[in-house]
Amino acid sequence: MEKQYSVEVGPEGEGIRRSILSPNELLGTPADKVNTLYDVLQYSVKTYGKKNAFGTRKIEKIVEEEKEIIKVVNGEETKEKKTWKYFQLSGFSWLNYEEVAKEAGKIGSGLVKLGLQKDAKVTIFASTSANWMLVTQGCFAQGMTIVTAYDTLGEEGLLHSMNETEVPAMYTNADLLSMVKKIAGKCPTLEHVIYDGEAKGNILDELKAEYPNIKFCALDELKQLGEDNPVDPNPPSSDDLCCIMYTSGSTGNPKGVLLTHSNLVAAISGINAMLQPIIRPDDVLLAYLPLAHVLEFTVENVCIFWGIPMGYGTPRTLTDSSVRNCFGDIRELKPSVMTGVPAVWESIRKGVLAKVHSGSPAAQKVFNAAFKAKGWLMDKGLPTKFLDAAVFNKIKQQTGGRLRYALSGGAPISKETQEFLSIALCPILQGYGMTETCGMCAVMPPEQFAYGSVGSPVPCLEIKLVDVPEAGYTSKNTPNPQGEIWIRGPVITKGYYKNEKVTKETLTDDGWLQTGDIGEWLQNGTLAIIDRKKNLVKLSNGEYIALEKLESVYKSTLYVSNICVYGDSYQSRPVALIFPAEPRLQELAKEKNLENLDFEQLCSNKEIKSAVLQACIAQAKKADLKPAEILTDIALVPDEWTAQNGLLTAAQKIKRKDIQQKYQKEIDRMYGKS
Repeated sequence: MEKQYSVEVGPEGEGIRRSILSPNELLGTPADKVNTLYDVLQYSVKTYGKKNAFGTRKIEKIVEEEKEIIKVVNGEETKEKKTWKYFQLSGFSWLNYEEVAKEAGKIGSGLVKLGLQKDAKVTIFASTSANWMLVTQGCFAQGMTIVTAYDTLGEEGLLHSMNETEVPAMYTNADLLSMVKKIAGKCPTLEHVIYDGEAKGNILDELKAEYPNIKFCALDELKQLGEDNPVDPNPPSSDDLCCIMYTSGSTGNPKGVLLTHSNLVAAISGINAMLQPIIRPDDVLLAYLPLAHVLEFTVENVCIFWGIPMGYGTPRTLTDSSVRNCFGDIRELKPSVMTGVPAVWESIRKGVLAKVHSGSPAAQKVFNAAFKAKGWLMDKGLPTKFLDAAVFNKIKQQTGGRLRYALSGGAPISKETQEFLSIALCPILQGYGMTETCGMCAVMPPEQFAYGSVGSPVPCLEIKLVDVPEAGYTSKNTPNPQGEIWIRGPVITKGYYKNEKVTKETLTDDGWLQTGDIGEWLQNGTLAIIDRKKNLVKLSNGEYIALEKLESVYKSTLYVSNICVYGDSYQSRPVALIFPAEPRLQELAKEKNLENLDFEQLCSNKEIKSAVLQACIAQAKKADLKPAEILTDIALVPDEWTAQNGLLTAAQKIKRKDIQQKYQKEIDRMYGKS
């Protein structure tokens, strides 16, 4: 029998499973007296002291390059000169654990001097950096709660999160002050804005003139204020609110997920139990994903507990192609562990393939043969060092040459990408979780490595699959039980801030979180994610899109009679099947001198399709849709959808699955699969 990675617990027939590492009791803390994120840092100061903790790079100069681009306007080619900007960066400079705690202490004291009290809420609206973590640790040192908002969150979402939580202060980047200018007057509780970096132009003067009641303070000034007016730490207790994490809402306003210190410490204890055995003293993590996303936030706090140095990079400066006169962040840092969302792994895979394809036919043959051979050897658990030395070490140099393991989360990674990079680079381990579970549910340690699985339950929670008979997912399914994934344990949120209705819809009275994802138990007790209960689709960049909401927007395009938006979880943008409005299409044909074509021919005409797609994109921009919600391609279909032909319900709603099945070829073509 295969080795089992989870066990059934509790009353028979309920199908509750736990990790083999915690069959009797779910883990809540990774070490004695570590009950809050403040304690995690204090533990690391005592344990690692002068070891490197946070590394940052400085911009030494901006290099401008002029390039000639060719544009096609009305069928005519025109040449245009465009200036591109690149960063020239320094190497990494480091703060050790003692210095991190000292800096955080100054920030905490500075916030108290500004008048903030214990339990005050501070919005963190900034890109990922060492200072992001220092400010949050400063808040925790004084028992304050952080309210996180993506730095890409629109004006409406940001304002909603700040007003709902009634924040007196926010921390942001200098280059986001223009957004602050738009919202400051609409947030009556806001008294302090702390900004990091150099404010460009007159933005500060304008802000101070427009909002005399708000105090603007540079982060360095806040630290100085704290150094001049030190106060003792006033740390939180384990049940205090650590973070209200706003998730980008797929419909309506973003929701604030309540996460306590005990929730996050339980998450650290679970990951520690599973992955600590593979961690080495010389490991280094590249930190660059959004810290407002639970995946990065939890991973970085785990690394603080482990004493793993974290070098901070940005998506803009990760690779050599985006910088000048220096290495990109990956090659400069040479990380040994790295987390990423599928979109990141896709781009790395494409980069590797581009290099392979630029080689000679002979070199390509060698690579392909070595790739096949290594895949076979890995399957059998046999050594591959000779192939690595001969072929794959050159590829590994693109990520610095030291990468041992990478964790993929935030959305499902395609088997193709996971397999390619696991052979060419290093094992890509999958994980699955949600903001509501501190990013926890299942994680795949190296010994469970497999394609199509997200690993076994994390030891800080238990999972059961609940029947969804209408979709055909039940515990009786063979060979594997299937159903909606429900999760319970110390990592689970207490609910959504000031949103009793959604809290009640999501959490059961006995503490189960209903995820809306459909899972399947594999033979070895690991979990696979196979579907989503509602018409919410998670794209490869980790963003959800609400299909019905998008259809309502695109349907208002003049050329659209009916529409079915489709999102593939392995892609970063949606596509759409459109039944066009025939009269409008005929008008468009006249404009393009194509009136000799019939309706079916118009639907397959490239020029017509392109014009309809542009009209849809214009409609999307008008409706302020996010980039991930904008269609990347469309197919115009000439057959009308009706209740009679089984493509609409009696209430004239589209039958999504039936439409997708009928037009699967078009969908594959739009995503370049055929």
